[in-house]
Amino acid sequence: QVHLVESGGGLVQPGGSLRLSCAASGFTFSSYWMYWVRQAPGKGLEWVSAINTGGGATYYADSVKGRFTISRDNAKNTLLLQMNSLKPDDTALYYCARDYGGGTWDYWGQGTQVTVSS
Repeated sequence: QVHLVESGGGLVQPGGSLRLSCAASGFTFSSYWMYWVRQAPGKGLEWVSAINTGGGATYYADSVKGRFTISRDNAKNTLLLQMNSLKPDDTALYYCARDYGGGTWDYWGQGTQVTVSS
């Protein structure tokens, strides 16, 4: 059974940093591209970042490029998102998601809330 559990969210002031983690189980983690996606209040899902199976290729939405860094540890079945220079617009529920091809996802976790506010 596929299981994705996000953690690391919280309340942070603008300009601050957070590191999100996603623990994966129930599938061969190293065989899948993985994503971070987010949903702000009253808005739809937004793709944030993606990483290939080996971790050597990473992709970012323009809104987070240069501030966020995605990485993975295949030995520990863990996906990470380092978020720096956070802005109020980054406030959202953040999910890690497993690739289903064509830019879609078939599994995601319960999410971790990130709130950026002074």
